[in-house]
Amino acid sequence: MRPILLQGHTRPLTQIKYNPDGDMLMTVSKDPVANIWYSHNGERVGTYEGHQGALWTIDCNKTTTLVVTGSADNTARLWHAETGRQLHVWEFKTAVKRVEFSHDDQYILMVTEERMGHKGTIQVFAVDASRPEQSNEPVVVITPSPSKATVAAWSYLDKYIVAGHDNGTLALYDWKREEAVLTAPGHEGTITDLQMWKDGSYFITSSKDHTARLFETNTLNALKIYKSNTNVNTATLTPTQDLVVLGGGQSASEVTTTSSRQGKFEARFYHKIFEDEVGTVKGHFGPINTLAMQPDGKGFASGGEDGYVRLHHFDADYFEFKYDY
Repeated sequence: MRPILLQGHTRPLTQIKYNPDGDMLMTVSKDPVANIWYSHNGERVGTYEGHQGALWTIDCNKTTTLVVTGSADNTARLWHAETGRQLHVWEFKTAVKRVEFSHDDQYILMVTEERMGHKGTIQVFAVDASRPEQSNEPVVVITPSPSKATVAAWSYLDKYIVAGHDNGTLALYDWKREEAVLTAPGHEGTITDLQMWKDGSYFITSSKDHTARLFETNTLNALKIYKSNTNVNTATLTPTQDLVVLGGGQSASEVTTTSSRQGKFEARFYHKIFEDEVGTVKGHFGPINTLAMQPDGKGFASGGEDGYVRLHHFDADYFEFKYDY
């Protein structure tokens, strides 16, 4: 399995994401440009330029006609996917750390940072794809307490918003009523990533407590725990095999003291049910910050602190892999 190396960023990657069809890969990093690539060959389709600060997050709608990005310049921006034209700017008091379109493409959730006396929030905005001008007034503003939200995602049928917090807790928000229906102790450290299973019935989280965990959406019950021996920055689920993939490594401040072999910078595959590590994919020269799985399960991509995106297409023997138990 030889990766395709995508060199489109000058700073560490912050999020990568496939579009729902899986033919495009969107990438953002701590430089102010978002990129979109063909996932089958790694050819760059185009860029979205206009932000004034580091980009934290990106998403697109189901038809890949609209792209939304969130940045440290305290704005979220809506783009025309095909032309790269900026359609709208939402302005905030603090950085936008996570954006995601709802399943029906009518709303976008945005997680804002807690900074300079401003509370961190989860805000929901209505989006009308038929007209370029969008409303600047949020439909809903949720203020998580006592700890800020770091990540959030829509549940099945957009019924709830699931959020992971700085103190490691999880919350299930009935967003239309702006209240937490359920909270649960998720991790012992900051939750760094949260990715839903395709039907929204469960999700995987990663954390600085050196674990990734699988939770049921309705109850927030922990179903599985995958233990690593270093920070886990990101985790994703594979749709074709019973596997999960974890990415992480020693934090950037400690990296200079170790080689890439000791820094544990590989993507690590675990069996979803039995929680055993079954394989690794090496390559990055720094911690893996973000992972994304192709929707058809035929490949995955990883974005690292080294500024590279590595695009992997699985070999035939991956699909024949049987766990020996």
